[in-house]
Amino acid sequence: MSQTKTNARKAVVQALYQWQMTGQSLISIELQFEEDGRLKGVQKSYFKELFHGIPQCVDAIDEVLSEFVDRPVDVIDPVERAILRLGAYELMYRPEMPYRVVINESINLAKHFGADGSHRYVNGILDKVAQQKRTLEVKNKVEGEKEPKAQG
Repeated sequence: MSQTKTNARKAVVQALYQWQMTGQSLISIELQFEEDGRLKGVQKSYFKELFHGIPQCVDAIDEVLSEFVDRPVDVIDPVERAILRLGAYELMYRPEMPYRVVINESINLAKHFGADGSHRYVNGILDKVAQQKRTLEVKNKVEGEKEPKAQG
């Protein structure tokens, strides 16, 4: 996984957090990040796709998340909510991104930005989303782990 994509995700979590808390327009937040130099070392095209795509799909994302969370999505800690929305978006709309990469990146974001233990919560929720949205990929990965390696 490229560091610039990882950096894009970090910036997206911060930008989503700001959007969720202030209701500012996406464009003004993006401009502010650009002016503040917070998009240096970031894959900008990926940042833009995620930061503009997640709010466009937020109702569908929250609907999926609500099946697996223990409280309404809008009362989840805003940092965790931003990370869950990002992870769910990638699981739902970026099928070329392996689900394990999405979950691992989300766990790392939760460790970086979230409260103690929030990475376990994020992992549990996104694992269930992956099982629902990436059924075949998850099933193949699990079966592949169970099969003994062929002796050759």
